[in-house]
Amino acid sequence: MTAETLLAVLGLLLAMAAGPAVALIFMLKRKRSARAARRSPLTENLLRLPGETLREQIDRVNEQADAWLATLIFFPMLIVCLHLGQSYVFGRGQTWPRVSVAALLAIGVAVVASRKLLVLSAQLDRLRLGLDGEVAIGQELGKVTRRGAAVFHDVPAEGFNIDHVVVATQGVFAVETKGFSKPQGNGGTHDATVVYDGQRLVFPHFTSSAPLEQAARNARWLSEWLTRATGSKVAVASIVALPGWFVDLKGRGDVGVYSGKQLAGLLDDRRASRLTEQQVRQIEYQIDQRCRTVRPTYRQEL
Repeated sequence: MTAETLLAVLGLLLAMAAGPAVALIFMLKRKRSARAARRSPLTENLLRLPGETLREQIDRVNEQADAWLATLIFFPMLIVCLHLGQSYVFGRGQTWPRVSVAALLAIGVAVVASRKLLVLSAQLDRLRLGLDGEVAIGQELGKVTRRGAAVFHDVPAEGFNIDHVVVATQGVFAVETKGFSKPQGNGGTHDATVVYDGQRLVFPHFTSSAPLEQAARNARWLSEWLTRATGSKVAVASIVALPGWFVDLKGRGDVGVYSGKQLAGLLDDRRASRLTEQQVRQIEYQIDQRCRTVRPTYRQEL
């Protein structure tokens, strides 16, 4: 391949890329002109949805996966093309050492990208399982709103979030959702039952007290923050919600444990402390302000 041929090929590639580039610039210009003529009717941010944090994490992991997938597809091809260009375009001839180095580099990149994609795939599975659980519990908590409760989702805290907060005259509840998968088996309800003895959760394939400890920490933080924000003592009941599981209560602990379907009776939990109507309004206002962080999509630039 001569230098003239190489320049011709490069010119053709640039010509092919020019069309999409011009179209993209034209589209962005028209979009900005349309935005300048109209504005969103929404003047404030929206409340956070169930699993808002998990959605953001899923978006970030998907972006990483796309980048590594592109690396897996195109980088080895680029290495081979560079080798061929060095060997033939510049007339240096093909030699086995250069082929070996190029091949090893391409294989190395493919291995690293593949391993990273496997890790990200497992991470996406966990995040999607958690998101499904939070959405399911968010829908179940809709039942308590019929009794006059207010429900907030994905409440931002200090370095973490509280999955759901329920506020009513019956009390304040901090609900931690745990979307645990079930084992593949034919045990019927046995494979789908978790035992709560007041101290720990006993699943068919593991035992843990970590969800209870996390729920207690979340409720403690929320109580301290609301007490400072409202100027009066606010007690918060800590709850763990296990969507899709049957809960077998063998004991009573400081943390309440509910299946998704049982949450309709959450307001009757005796761990909560009753509130006056004024306290409820104050607490709702403070949490509403903290959760109103989602920009309307119309106001977001492309």
